[in-house]
Amino acid sequence: MKMTQRISSWVSAGCLLAGTALAQSPVTINVDTKTPGATIPDDFAGLSFEMQYVLPNTNGTYFFSPKNRPLITLFHTLGIKNLRVGGNTADRPGVAMPGPVDADSLFAFARAAGVNVIYTLRLRQGSAEDVVPIAKYIEQHYRPQLACFAIGNEPDVFTKEYSVYRDEWKKYVAAITAVAPLAKFCGPCATPTRVAWSRQFADDFAKSGLIQYITQHDYPGGDNRRATNVVVARDKMLSPTWLNHYEKFYNAFAANALSNGLPYRYDEANSFYDGGAKDVSDTFASALWGLDFLHWWAAHGAGGINFHTGDKVAARDMNKPCRYAAFWTSSQGYNVHPIGYGIKAFDLGGHGNALPLTISDTAGLDLTAYAVRSDGGKLFVTIINKEHSADGRSADVTINAMGTGGRGQVIFLSVPNGEVAAKNGVTLGGVSIEDNGSWNGEWTPLKVNGTNQCRVVVPAASAAVVQLPLI
Repeated sequence: MKMTQRISSWVSAGCLLAGTALAQSPVTINVDTKTPGATIPDDFAGLSFEMQYVLPNTNGTYFFSPKNRPLITLFHTLGIKNLRVGGNTADRPGVAMPGPVDADSLFAFARAAGVNVIYTLRLRQGSAEDVVPIAKYIEQHYRPQLACFAIGNEPDVFTKEYSVYRDEWKKYVAAITAVAPLAKFCGPCATPTRVAWSRQFADDFAKSGLIQYITQHDYPGGDNRRATNVVVARDKMLSPTWLNHYEKFYNAFAANALSNGLPYRYDEANSFYDGGAKDVSDTFASALWGLDFLHWWAAHGAGGINFHTGDKVAARDMNKPCRYAAFWTSSQGYNVHPIGYGIKAFDLGGHGNALPLTISDTAGLDLTAYAVRSDGGKLFVTIINKEHSADGRSADVTINAMGTGGRGQVIFLSVPNGEVAAKNGVTLGGVSIEDNGSWNGEWTPLKVNGTNQCRVVVPAASAAVVQLPLI
């Protein structure tokens, strides 16, 4: 099977071999290599876990521990550089608040995995006095690994008025900075229905010098209970409808954050809230969506995205199986789910500066593309062909990019038969990510001709990351 998949990747590299595929539609991508756009932070790709994961399990061992080598390896493999701990359990009165010993294990893991930590302090049915001791301890002992403190998770759920939250936030910050004057904060960590809170928060605190990020939550698919027709839900996930949602969200708060001189970040996001939609969030469709979601927001100046994940997540006051998980615990380590492959594909082509590009597509394919110029002098073009089902069309893509030449490489994200409903069999570079966290995918050589032009065929329901040398 793996040899067959690798041969398929060679055939899809249309610059090398002729007579490639059926039902191809021509697409031209013109990349402006001379006009660098937004710088993509090193810790752009992140994960979000429930605060409950910071506590020891029933046998006294920790999930986030420097001894958890498979998890550390997987973080490195996926390119995860930011870890947010929060979720509903951060504000759930029945869940204990972590103490110094718990923080020691968390931050020892963070150091081993090479991640920055967004740490959520309890707001609901809590007080500033309750959180000051742990905030002081973390700030004094782990400042290099601490990105910022968040105060409360989705406070708009239990504090309906922004002004009430704002005033309580100020009390917390005053108490914490009295003992940890260098502490940085983020907020408001609001639900998608209260995106206006992020705009108000940026206006109120832009000049305070306290803010690391404006943080917002987003689940473009909305409530998982509404995804009753899984075929329709997958179609929407891969349609321009969700891209239109991003535009609205950007205009609602992100543009305002940037105009205030503040970075913004999705400290919690995924496809559908309350744990994701079964047979939608856990399918290959989510791999293509996740890759697109990361690149779209990177190109629009975001500071990063933390995909909410875990074996289970807190949905309202319940813990539910996590259908949108990047991976689940297995007997050998962690079994990577489709969206995890999308995260890894972004890691391959998402470091550096976003570049503007234009797409000429007379056939109207469901296709997106993004370009990134790396600090190492390479151009990466990620092409996501979201065409699927029986009438899905391959994209015969010509890339025009001034200043490229020589030999490049291409790697494909795919699943057998282009089945977007598949939950298994996903490969990147012809192989799967192993449960021990290792990955040995292969790039396919790709020739760039003397006219700064390259051609590659991207099958329906797949993505390609093209790497081209800049000369």
